[in-house]
Parts: sequence; C-alpha cells; structure tokens
Amino acid sequence: MMEIVRNVNLDLFVQFRIFYKRVLNFGNEIMRGHGKIWGFQTFNGLVAIGSLVSFVVAMSCAFLYLFPRVPPVVHSYGISNSSTSVEKCNVFKGRWIRDESYPLYNASQCPFAESGFNCLANGRKDKGYAKWRWKPRNCDIPRFDVRAVLETLRGKRIVFVGDSLGRTQWESLICLLMTGVEDKKSVYEVNGNKITKRIRFLAVRFSSFDLRIDFYRSVFLVQLASAPNRAPKRVKSTLRVDKLDEISKEWIDSDILIFNSGHWWTPSKLFEMGCYFQEGKSLKLGMPITTAFKTALNTWASWAETMINTNRTSVFFRSFETSHWSGRNHNSCKVTQHPLSSSKGRDQSSISNIIIKIVRKMTFPVTVLHVTPMVAFRSDGHVGTWSDNPSVPDCSHWCLPGVPDMWNEILLSYLLPGNDVSLQ
Repeated sequence: MMEIVRNVNLDLFVQFRIFYKRVLNFGNEIMRGHGKIWGFQTFNGLVAIGSLVSFVVAMSCAFLYLFPRVPPVVHSYGISNSSTSVEKCNVFKGRWIRDESYPLYNASQCPFAESGFNCLANGRKDKGYAKWRWKPRNCDIPRFDVRAVLETLRGKRIVFVGDSLGRTQWESLICLLMTGVEDKKSVYEVNGNKITKRIRFLAVRFSSFDLRIDFYRSVFLVQLASAPNRAPKRVKSTLRVDKLDEISKEWIDSDILIFNSGHWWTPSKLFEMGCYFQEGKSLKLGMPITTAFKTALNTWASWAETMINTNRTSVFFRSFETSHWSGRNHNSCKVTQHPLSSSKGRDQSSISNIIIKIVRKMTFPVTVLHVTPMVAFRSDGHVGTWSDNPSVPDCSHWCLPGVPDMWNEILLSYLLPGNDVSLQ
C-alpha cells in the first residue's frame, strides 16, 4: 500500500514540474513580446495563473485524501494511567510558600496523633516548619474546607495500607477532619485501641458521617514467611515476593484505597535481619532489593487488577519519601528551620521510579501521589529529636501537623467534585 502511495505521489510531482515549466516559459514569451497585443497576453497570463492555482489546490486535496491529518503526539509525563485528557495542572510541580494560616489543626487536641509525631508538644521551639503550603506552578490546590470534605466522604470507607509513614498520613487525615466535628466523642477507634505502631489494624469511625478510616500495617505488601526447610543458617525468614500479604482480603471492600511501601526495602531491614527473598519454593539469595521490589509490585498490580472493583474503589499509591539523613553512614540527623533551597538530588528515587513504571503498565486505574520531589526540600519537617524518645534522632518520619497534611490536601482535592488538577 505504501509503495502505491509513493508511486502516485511521484507521478503527481513529475506532472507538477512539467506544468510549472510550461507556465514559466509562457511567462517568458509574454515578456519578450514587449507588450504586443497586451490585452490578449494579459488574458492568457491570467488564465495561466488561474490554472496554476487550481492545480495547487487539486494537489493539496489529493495529498490530504491520501494522507489524512494525524493529530500531533502529546507527550504526557503524567503518572495516572486512568487519565485520557490533558489536565490543566501537574500538582506535584511547584514550590513551598510561607502561609501564616497554617497549621490546620493542633496535634495536642487530636487524640489520634501519636505523641511521637507531636513535635511541638515534645519541646520543639521553632514553629515555622508547620507554616508552609505547597504551591503548584500553574494552579492552586483548593483551600481545605472541612465541612465540604466531610460531606463528600459521608458513608465512605477509606483504607490506608503501608508502613509507619502511611500511618502518619492516616493520622494526619483524621486530625484534619476532626476540626469539622463538633462532638469529638463521636469519633473513636472501633476496637478502643490506642494509636500505636505495634497494632497491625486500626480503624477510626466518624459516626456522625458514617465514615470510617482504616490503617493496615503491611510494610512490604507481600507475605513474610518463615525460612524454608534446608535453608542456610543465615536465613531466618523470607519475603514471598510472588504472594500478596494475607490480610489483603480486608482491603477490598473500600471506596478509597491508598498504598505506600519502600522504606523497609533496605539491607538493614532485610539481609541484616536474616530476611531473604523467595519465589514459589525457590529461595533467591542473590536477588537484588530493587529486583525484589519490582517483583513484589507486579504481584500487587496483578492483585489490584483482579480483585478490586473499579466502579467503586479509587486507588492511589504514594511514592517514596526521601529522608534527610546525612553523614558518611547516613546516621546523622540535622533538622533545619526552613525548607532547603535545593533538592540536592533527593527529588529522585529508584523506588519511586519502579512504582511509576509499574502503574503506567496497569490496565487498572491507579493514581500515583508523586510526593518525592515536593518532600525533597523539607528537611525542616522531620521529627528529629522531638519525639517521645529524644535519644534516638529521626530524619525519616514527619512532625504533625506538617508535611503529611499537604499530601492529604492534594488527595482530597482530587476527590472533591469539580477538580481540575492533575495528580501526575
């Protein structure tokens, strides 16, 4: 077919050249006539020009018929594989700006904020870290309207799944929403549990709004198992990267589902603890951590595409939050008083890249909350020595109120009606 089209175009081009030469020769003859029979020559010239224009128009129509216009390729660098249109704004490209209206709540008045994350109550004197708002380049995140949010979430079940940083975002959301509830006693943990990292399942109910917000501790998302028979002595346990966590059946019946993982995928949390990877019955002692994480995420993606009802559940996956440990052995924690002016390379993460690539390949609509670039600047937002155990510095977790509140503002802006920003 392409050969036929090529030949047709070549013939048209040859005919066009012959016709064009004839028109030029005719024009030259007119000029050499020194104005003889001027009216007749002028008429012929006009006829020739009209014929040339007609021929060009005919050629253009033929070209458009043979080669219909192809829309230009729009290179979208978005992460949400559910988006089919060019969005107005990429909400994760922007900067932190000072805003005196922040913070949005007092952690000491929120019974669901862990004492270890309440930096002000633990002695931190500078309050500036809680007064920064994320400003996207080409738009604004809607101002937090707690009553509108609570009405939007009425009757919903929100589920967070992940590690302690996921639990921090869970606590942040509860504290944000409690500011709009008059009867604070109407908000309670369903099993009467105190918020602690030792409990694997926590659920807070807003009875006035029939709203429940759950947290499931699943730091790897896949199954942790005992060492197989005849495994080397150094193997104390295995991570079944081909099997999702056995509690995953509890995540399905939800309206909004937010995942995070990555912070436990390190040698100190795995190999140094005697934990290695396993696929089927095969022990993968030499499997690199990034390869294992990719395999585990593919296991998660397959589960999501098979088990989740896309007509009901909106799924999000938060990208990796770069920590601000420093020093040769990354064991020094220097918390600044202001956000950094440069990301210093912390806006990139191999873990985040894996999450983004796998989500892009999914047929199931998942939106990545790509917080990696925005948190790279927030060395001031970490717990540091203002935890409930000040002798152990913390440059991984965040103070509440603080950075995680902004993740929730972005999440909620996406869920609210009339949203016109892109979580890409």
